[in-house]
Amino acid sequence: MRGGGLWQLSQILTRRLSQSQPLHRKPFAAAAAAAETQLKKTALYDFHVEHGAKMVPFAGWSMPIQYKDSIMDSTVSCRQNAGLFDVSHMCGLSLTGRDCVPFLERLVIADVAGLRDGTGTLTVFTNERGGAIDDSVITKVKDDHIYLVVNAGCRDKDLAHIGAHMEAFKAKGGHVGWHIHDERSLLALQGPLAAPVLQLVTKEDLSKMYFGEFQMLDINGTHCFLTRTGYTGEDGFEISVPSEHAVDLAKAILEKSEGKVKLIGLGARDSLRLEAGLCLYGNDMEQHVTPVEAGLTWAIGKRRRAEGGFLGADVILKQLEEGPPVRRVGFFSSGPPPRSHSEIVSGTGENIGEVTSGGFSPCLKKNIAMGYVKSGFHKPGTEAKIVIRGKSYDAAVTKMPFVPTKYYRPT
Repeated sequence: MRGGGLWQLSQILTRRLSQSQPLHRKPFAAAAAAAETQLKKTALYDFHVEHGAKMVPFAGWSMPIQYKDSIMDSTVSCRQNAGLFDVSHMCGLSLTGRDCVPFLERLVIADVAGLRDGTGTLTVFTNERGGAIDDSVITKVKDDHIYLVVNAGCRDKDLAHIGAHMEAFKAKGGHVGWHIHDERSLLALQGPLAAPVLQLVTKEDLSKMYFGEFQMLDINGTHCFLTRTGYTGEDGFEISVPSEHAVDLAKAILEKSEGKVKLIGLGARDSLRLEAGLCLYGNDMEQHVTPVEAGLTWAIGKRRRAEGGFLGADVILKQLEEGPPVRRVGFFSSGPPPRSHSEIVSGTGENIGEVTSGGFSPCLKKNIAMGYVKSGFHKPGTEAKIVIRGKSYDAAVTKMPFVPTKYYRPT
């Protein structure tokens, strides 16, 4: 999602609908209905509508942006209890074959070979200039099976990119294949009650499964892929379930929670990930932004820094040595909430960067934003101005995440 993010989109849609005049509503409704028929729908579409979801177009899909609760309330509810998200628009796929690890390492910055079986990491697919094609969570199921999930808006270009390199790799004798899991849906259960509620629908001991780990197991009587990860900064899970069982699983989770787990849409998901300081591809990461500039240096494996061997390695390794020209940073600010593309200027009025995501934090009750600034202006405490509708407002660089993360790790 470009622009001000999903939260801003929901506000714009609500405002436009409320401002529509009676004479214009029928043509608007007809156009909306026509557009709706062109959108893909997840297996939970009817379930969302039944629960009062406001459906909006996103990356070619009709997705719930919010339910009956406000985005503000849903964000807080997730952090206090738990939220259930339908993220089936995202693309899960498996790479298989004895050479799937060396193949993937040509395309991403992670030390895939160094991962233990059943563990994963965030990584970045890079291009020849070191820019980010997409970010992805990848899991080394075992040496001949990698499971990964890519962003919905990047699906077509990602699959084309992976497919083209796979054909070239196989032409040279490499042994690798793939399967795109279009037969599965993806649910995300996030928040402090995620583990105790999910434990009620599986016999496996989830207390022994830590952040970044992966298992194939039965949940609610169905064979699922389970990853302890998420996009909120909270403890939680992403559950890949056969689509014909997705609604039953969602119902079971809600029922077992006795009303404490709420359905949450993409609007609050955007607020949650911003509070957690996580990038949204298309806003905070683009094809011209390197992982070093995006603050993802930690995701470049130590062996990969020494050996390279991935697309754009020369650019990225040079930035590691010399420093990048720009850096992603967080901001607290006064005035109206900053939005994507708001200009960032120094105290002397010099343009030093641009906001890429911003909004009002439902949990902190203050404005937060992230963006890119010239190196030298990136240190926490650096004062700046953010320009919104021609007026400058005070801002200060701050460390991210804005809200502390609560990932479940060994003590």
